[in-house]
Amino acid sequence: MKKLDLTKPEYFYNRELSWLKFNLRVLKEAMVKEAPLLERLKFVAISASNLDEFFMVRVAGLWSNYDNGIEKRDASGLSVKEQLDAISEAAHAQVRTQTKYLMALMAELDAVGLHFRRVGDLSEMGRDWLEEYYREVVYPVLTPMAVDASRPFPFLANKTLNLAVELVKADGEHSMGLIQVPSVLDRITEVVPEGRRTFVFLEDIIASHCNDLFKGCHILDLVPFRVTRDSDLDIEEEDSVDLMKEVEESLRKRKRGVTVRLELFKTNNTRIKKFLEDNLDVTDMEVYEINGALDPTCFFKFTGMKGMWPWLYEPFVPQRPLELPEDGDLFAAIREKDILLHHPYESFDPVVKLVSDAADDPQVLAIKQTLYRVSGNSPIVAALARAAENGKQVTVLVELKARFDEENNILWARRLEKAGCHVIYGLVGLKTHAKIILIVRREDNGIKRYLHLGTGNYNDSTAKLYTDLGLMTANDEFGSDASAFFNLLSGYSEPPVWNKLVMAPLGLREKIYALIDNEIEMVKAGKQGHIIAKMNSLIDQPVIQKLYEASAAGVHIDLIVRGICGLRTGIEGISENITVRSIVGRQLEHSRIFWFANGGEEQLYLSSADWMPRNLNDRVELFFPIETEEHIQRIKGLLDLYLRDNVGAHMMQSNGTYRRVRNKLEPVSVQSTLYEMAQLAAGDKLPMEKRLQPVFSRR
Repeated sequence: MKKLDLTKPEYFYNRELSWLKFNLRVLKEAMVKEAPLLERLKFVAISASNLDEFFMVRVAGLWSNYDNGIEKRDASGLSVKEQLDAISEAAHAQVRTQTKYLMALMAELDAVGLHFRRVGDLSEMGRDWLEEYYREVVYPVLTPMAVDASRPFPFLANKTLNLAVELVKADGEHSMGLIQVPSVLDRITEVVPEGRRTFVFLEDIIASHCNDLFKGCHILDLVPFRVTRDSDLDIEEEDSVDLMKEVEESLRKRKRGVTVRLELFKTNNTRIKKFLEDNLDVTDMEVYEINGALDPTCFFKFTGMKGMWPWLYEPFVPQRPLELPEDGDLFAAIREKDILLHHPYESFDPVVKLVSDAADDPQVLAIKQTLYRVSGNSPIVAALARAAENGKQVTVLVELKARFDEENNILWARRLEKAGCHVIYGLVGLKTHAKIILIVRREDNGIKRYLHLGTGNYNDSTAKLYTDLGLMTANDEFGSDASAFFNLLSGYSEPPVWNKLVMAPLGLREKIYALIDNEIEMVKAGKQGHIIAKMNSLIDQPVIQKLYEASAAGVHIDLIVRGICGLRTGIEGISENITVRSIVGRQLEHSRIFWFANGGEEQLYLSSADWMPRNLNDRVELFFPIETEEHIQRIKGLLDLYLRDNVGAHMMQSNGTYRRVRNKLEPVSVQSTLYEMAQLAAGDKLPMEKRLQPVFSRR
């Protein structure tokens, strides 16, 4: 049989454009009428926050490559400049959609009694109240800045909102000024005396007092604008003597990154626009004119204001995992059998309790853990510090290079060191993204090792928002692998022969190839080949080629990819047996699950790794099997529910676009179903073994 050429550019979709498609799916949730109004408003804020990071990292990286003459084409055949042009076109269209949706939601807010008004539209009583608020709270923190020959254009921090002011001085000279909208104050203020819930934006309060800030001048025009800067870290790890100092220095440099986007309130004032473009060194393609409120991320706080509950989901309380006793001995429960946790439907508290109990247990000798992202007031970090103070041997790998959590992780690393923990700051050239806890305990019959392995971070805050799976086990083979894993991270150990765990970058790619190849062999042997893989992103070109090879051989492949996907479906003879769906909903889908039919002897794995080059080549990741039959059936049922979702699911079309799946006769929402199942099970109305029944009905 003729060997397929699986390298053609038309077989792949560009990473950045795929990400923008994902963010558009997030944004479109704002128009799903079945969701509460403020939950829909949150999706506008989420999409705006996502877009900020996209420009700060991905677009900034492409501009850096372009400026340095790097013209390597991506898998889809696009040059760096072609990618930048395509991104600009798609991002401008997305921002226009974002503004359109926001205006529609503001009208809906007004209809339910949540009124946004300009200062001039308030009652006299409201204006008087706001005048006092301005004098007492706002004015003391404002700094009007003139820009002229003696006072150059100031540095404006990343993501700050500002006002550009065109004015005429007393001597008749035209000039420009700037006012930074203070980020230390709430962007949205409720005007209490209005008698109905009325809100104003901080920039409008400032604008209404601009004449007072530039006394003696005549204000010709005033335009809000916002700057986004390159915020990726540039760390010279190979030459670094002290990684923490190198990261801290890079953080200082990041604050002064070049401008990669200028958001500007839509204006006909070409003088202000040119003034900003020249001083911020941006071109027209980097300017986003917006006919509405800039920076919708402010609505995160707005939805959390007092009295907003009628327009939000009823808070969901994560339930106690039924596999764990209510107040029993956690170590005894794990010794008895492996325990599977599913967050946020089941509480993250047992993971915190595991570390906390270990910190205080006199039989525990050592605790070892990886930390990638943790909460601002992490109980796990507090427990690790307490364990060290109690005389345990505590080793913590804190990943200092976790993007946008670098400063937070430096603080935690120092606190842990001060408490007496042995802290490892990651490895040169690699980010440690694996999620693992190892507890070494002295028991009557010798040393016993207890593990937690997960798909998500040890962050008690995001564990309420992200869907993730975790395994608690006292399996000796897992324990032996965990000890070898930490020795590899902390010392100079040679890579071991693993019993259960698979590690990136030492073997995970090869394991994935072997599992896919095995399904191909099953088809050749006359058996059914079937793969179901759930992840955040799929962009690794060799893995995509391997999936194409499997599809062409007759293997059915169902992919559940929340975000970026560089694979194209529906290519004749190549990907006709592959489906790709993305599920966007109330929770952020974060779990990574990989199921292989294996001719009836199914294999199931969980992992911290997506199928991206960075995960397989440049990160320390773990991929681990689920072997308990009860857990296999439970996760199979979960995957089946994902494949049947027709509420939050979007199916990829052959041209790379996505279409929302709809079935009005029998709506199925995986997230809503899991909420209901968790609550029913916790109320003893639904036995654990009947929570999810796998069907795996084919297309």
